[in-house]
Amino acid sequence: MCVDPISVGHRKALSSNRFPTPPPVGSESSAIAEYLTDARETWLRYGLDTRRADRATTEAAISELYRIAKYSLPQFIWTISPQAAVRCIQTDKFHTTTAPGVEKRLDRPPPTFPNPHLSPRRPQFASPAEALEGGIDVRDVVRATIRDSLRTSLFDNIGRPITSTLPMVPGVSTWFGQHETHRSAFPLTAYRLGLARLPPADVELLEITTALAVSTGWWWAFDDVCVLAERPTSVDTEPVPHSPHGARRLHRDEGPALAYADGSALFAVHGTIVPQWVIDDPTPERIAAERNIEIRRTAIEQLGWDRWIDDAGMHLIDESDDPGNEAATLALYASPRHWRSNQRILLMANGSREHGGRRRRYGIHVPGWVPTALTAAAWTYGLDAADYAQLVRRT
Repeated sequence: MCVDPISVGHRKALSSNRFPTPPPVGSESSAIAEYLTDARETWLRYGLDTRRADRATTEAAISELYRIAKYSLPQFIWTISPQAAVRCIQTDKFHTTTAPGVEKRLDRPPPTFPNPHLSPRRPQFASPAEALEGGIDVRDVVRATIRDSLRTSLFDNIGRPITSTLPMVPGVSTWFGQHETHRSAFPLTAYRLGLARLPPADVELLEITTALAVSTGWWWAFDDVCVLAERPTSVDTEPVPHSPHGARRLHRDEGPALAYADGSALFAVHGTIVPQWVIDDPTPERIAAERNIEIRRTAIEQLGWDRWIDDAGMHLIDESDDPGNEAATLALYASPRHWRSNQRILLMANGSREHGGRRRRYGIHVPGWVPTALTAAAWTYGLDAADYAQLVRRT
């Protein structure tokens, strides 16, 4: 269904006013840090949104892109998922004709910062408040807090895994909507803070791409047709450990971590994308046949290391008490022959207890040269066995 060009009133619906208001110029670092954190979390909510797409805003924004690129307004074809969209593109052979003018309009350079500056410290390892208080340049903090964090959470940890499930369509560009919010969030934040110079044409484009990022899932532009995919119906994530910028990764240990209405889905445990059997039925036989070491490790953890070791008949090399971890033991095993690896596996327990009081047991791959369980545990901490044996408490 084609739509009319965007009116002045409709353009207002595409404005950036849905985001937090930046602090006045000259504000203290604490106010800037709070704004950056709020802006990042707002963008992240849109990136993880599972509501039905705002089709009116989406079609209006894309129509404006076609108008700017001097193309006729396209027919819009909505599909239920990226998988369904790619099937539609292949079936109707839309990929034989693309809209390079639209793609060129979207391929914009990053904002130009006046007086380029390289901070001596790396802001990705500190929170916005800590970075600014430590003297890191605000422009570098914006990059780390907004662009890099959102790219990690949405594009790298969600967009790329979805892409890996789709068939290749040569010559076709995918625009990832909510999963590429970093492309709009970074320049918009820098511009609103007065840190970047943007010509009027780029401000206009930024308003359009912002509208798309917050209103829709993925889309594909062709000469006279635009194919679009609805958002996921469910997304389950967890914080990336030790991330000072609120990065997220897919995680659900029961059922799919991400799902669409047509049943297409991704299964993930702590950010590792796995086959469905890892979640639903991780058997020793399936684990033994798995060649990907990360999938295999995740499947073993789902099954339980103690059960895996018993069922796999693994050979115990050495066992000892774990210093600094009361009532816990260390056990060193030879890896199964069919793994074709000379690595060994150290089974150990967390130093801290989980909810309910128990300590989680987990396995670590260690080099094949380690002779004892104590040496293996010391190796994981970069210590020798004598120093590790003196630990008072291990975490």
